Amino acid sequence: MAARSVAEPVQRITAAPPPGGRPALARCVAADPDTFAARYWGRAPLLSPAAELAGPDGFTDLFSPADADELLSRRGLRTPFLRVARDGRVLPESRYAGAGGAGAEITDQVLDERVLGLYADGATLVLQGLHRVWPALIDFSRELAGTLGQPLQVNAYLTPPGNQGFATHYDTHDVFVLQVDGHKRWRVHEPVLPDPLERQPWGGRADEVSAVAEGPSTLDVELAPGDALYLPRGWLHSARAQRGSSLHLTVGVRALTRYALVEALLDLAAEDRRLRATLPLGLDVADPDRIAPELTATLAALRSWLAEAAPAAVAARLRQRAWPATRPAPIRPLAQAALLDAVTADTRLAPRPGLRWRLVPDGDHVALQIFDRTVSFPARCAPAVRALLAGDVRRVGELPGLDDDRDRVVLARRLLREAVAIPADDPPE
Repeated sequence: MAARSVAEPVQRITAAPPPGGRPALARCVAADPDTFAARYWGRAPLLSPAAELAGPDGFTDLFSPADADELLSRRGLRTPFLRVARDGRVLPESRYAGAGGAGAEITDQVLDERVLGLYADGATLVLQGLHRVWPALIDFSRELAGTLGQPLQVNAYLTPPGNQGFATHYDTHDVFVLQVDGHKRWRVHEPVLPDPLERQPWGGRADEVSAVAEGPSTLDVELAPGDALYLPRGWLHSARAQRGSSLHLTVGVRALTRYALVEALLDLAAEDRRLRATLPLGLDVADPDRIAPELTATLAALRSWLAEAAPAAVAARLRQRAWPATRPAPIRPLAQAALLDAVTADTRLAPRPGLRWRLVPDGDHVALQIFDRTVSFPARCAPAVRALLAGDVRRVGELPGLDDDRDRVVLARRLLREAVAIPADDPPE
């Protein structure tokens, strides 16, 4: 479909391709990053046929029907990693989950024989959170999240022939649809609410959604294996498997919005005593005339406070929200623990892939802020920590700013122990 022209500036999306592989974004959209950012990101759908993507060999290397069977039968999958839908409604977990048997005293393990019965009767299976449980998708989603600068999730939808799991709806997050196996027909309509927030789900506008869905679609297309479709949040869509069963991946991008800035500002505004002041005794807050003077005073105080709002404080709030939403690369806890006592000046280290960090002076120490905690080091360690995390050094004996190799080894062990660094010659799979 034709792209909408836009005049406002947009953020550039860039990422280095993985060694020996294809950039994750190039597998999702048949457009260069600048074009995608300017014309489609958050604006308009983009259909990308397999032949126009970075390599027309499909997505079975990421996830396949055989992989789905493996998860459903031999991996001890538990809810909510599986959701089942039929005729537009989600079925209760009791229909497909139960006791795990001897040695696994749990009540929410997926039961493969029940899943078989439901799927054979036309139910759609939704494997959720695959960015946390399936190795190929762990790596793929981490790279894509780094490129987009947004947290994301990956689900798989397995639909029997001729069936539709969900009625026309919209999502409150952007999605990349990657058709893995079979064919699925997608009908896409204009939003009834552009750019909805997570607190604005489609269920609150069900009548509007149904009315628009009955009209002509903006896009009506059958996705074949290897095809991809990008949909910004808010665009209405429905999908139905065609002559055979269908498997597609949905990469949901939990976009950070300007409203997230508003929420951060409001949290920080609580520090202003004027905005914490109690309203007058006996004030009828339902009377517009009575609250008008208080509203005027509150707005004046808020404007005064906003004029002095510090970007660093807002960024700190957003960091607490955004960083934990995307985990860095997995590590091997046992192998890494075994290495601690064997570290020497010749040991080669690397920063943990996908780790987001800030190094902040803190008196006679330096604070390393990472996704789930803050780690403190003596201030003299700052050059070495920064050099390692920036990828400027690989060997322990090359860590700068320390007096001798004993200090370098102590620091290297600490970085390994805190899962900030990994062995360079044995990266996690």
